[in-house]
Amino acid sequence: MGKRNDSSDRWYFDDDEAKRACDFFPMMLTHVKGRSGAFELQPWQSDLVGKLFGWKDKETGLRRYRYVYCEIPRKNGKTTLAAGILLYMLLVDDEIGSEVYSAATTRDQAGLVYEIAAKMVTNNPHMKALAKRLDSKKRLVTKDGFFQACSSEAGAIHGTNPHCVIFDELHEQPNRELWEAFQTGFGARDQPLFFSITTAGHDRSSICWEQHQYARAVEANPSLDERYLPALYSAEPDDDWTSEAVWEKANPCLDVSLKRDFLRGECTKAQEIPALENGFRRLHLNQWTEQESRIIQMAAWDDCKTEFNPEDYHGRVCYAGLDLSSTRDVTAYALLFPEDDGGATVMPWFWIPEANVSQRAGNDQRLIRHFAERGSVEVTDGNEVDIRYLSDRITEISKPFDVRHIGFDPWNASGVTQLLKENGIPDHVLLKMPQTFGTYNEPFKKLLSMLATGKIHHDGNEVLRWMASNVAHKEDPSGNIRPDKGKSAEKIDGICAMLMGLGLLIHYGSDTSVYSTEGGGVVLF
Repeated sequence: MGKRNDSSDRWYFDDDEAKRACDFFPMMLTHVKGRSGAFELQPWQSDLVGKLFGWKDKETGLRRYRYVYCEIPRKNGKTTLAAGILLYMLLVDDEIGSEVYSAATTRDQAGLVYEIAAKMVTNNPHMKALAKRLDSKKRLVTKDGFFQACSSEAGAIHGTNPHCVIFDELHEQPNRELWEAFQTGFGARDQPLFFSITTAGHDRSSICWEQHQYARAVEANPSLDERYLPALYSAEPDDDWTSEAVWEKANPCLDVSLKRDFLRGECTKAQEIPALENGFRRLHLNQWTEQESRIIQMAAWDDCKTEFNPEDYHGRVCYAGLDLSSTRDVTAYALLFPEDDGGATVMPWFWIPEANVSQRAGNDQRLIRHFAERGSVEVTDGNEVDIRYLSDRITEISKPFDVRHIGFDPWNASGVTQLLKENGIPDHVLLKMPQTFGTYNEPFKKLLSMLATGKIHHDGNEVLRWMASNVAHKEDPSGNIRPDKGKSAEKIDGICAMLMGLGLLIHYGSDTSVYSTEGGGVVLF
């Protein structure tokens, strides 16, 4: 029941206290959703509760753990467990003036823990007698403390003195303000508890990813932080997400609160609809994904890798896409060559300003540095790409090939396109391609089809692959799709440039063009 070997001489395990906490659940609490009856802890829950309340400091007798990070897939009873823990901290922990909070991104999400806890209280006459008030403001008041549900409006949290904070679905937090607001209030308590419970997310700049990484580090080396308790249940990154054995590893309540037939149905949908794969893996296997929903299947992308010599393409007809994005960020240029099999070969180039690399944080900066060191991205001097340098490089890259048209996003592009004309690129070659469903729908769907049939050929360029793994998409009511830079995990400029080039190839490779060929004219669909 929660006990584990521990080499430190500072801590001891109090079996009676661990048993007291674990017994509280079936003796005092009931299930209030899906199932009925006493709240019998599942093995993973008993292990976590036992460790949390059993391990103590030999010198003070106070609890060891101040922080818990529990990451587990949906439908494994995490919110119900959180409700039980906060009631224990409020009603049983003998803390004078106890303040207990449930926190989440929205008030409704924070209220889920409150609603479960409130029903548990009303179902037990003894606990109901301890509660002076349960009100519509999601507040439970006792004789000497209270429990309050709070959302991300952190301003109202400053000045609190929390004994326990339950953070539900930490991966949805938009920033770290609420986290830090509660954290600063812990100083006056002898044994406060900060309990985060969440499924995996996809935003690697979030407070949740920070805690996930820290929990993994402490899991591997507990001496790193002896007051931090990690509890992570997930599939490994390379596990087969369609395997029921993998489901069992990630879901300790499979066949209890989580029905196997439900997972089978969700898995089948995810196999049939690629955009659902990441959601299945993130919510049901607890795997951190590159973005909320993946539309490009990376296994298919990798299968399309083809060895070729760019010099063999000199003189060949091709179509280009130029995604400037911002002069302060990644710029991408991609050439698309039609192939006899009905497919296309892509060759990409990338630029980024040195100052922009320095401003990026953590893994992202290291990744861009890695790309730059290998020559996969050209890093330019200063805090923005020099448009003269960029125009000269695009001209130089294009010379050996028969570039029929260059499509570009007209936003913020006038300087570069003017310089390209001065370099000898004919006016009619440059075509405006606004970032709309009309521009992207056909080439995007064509790309997905070509990936499925192995007809998009690339040389494994690591930057383009990274960008492909980042792509999230947007769909309109008519079923048209386009890349969504706002929802994508990281940069996708290379894919946008590739799709513009592919769109030109599709239309100019046929007898009838629907594009305007007037100099710098808008592409029409």
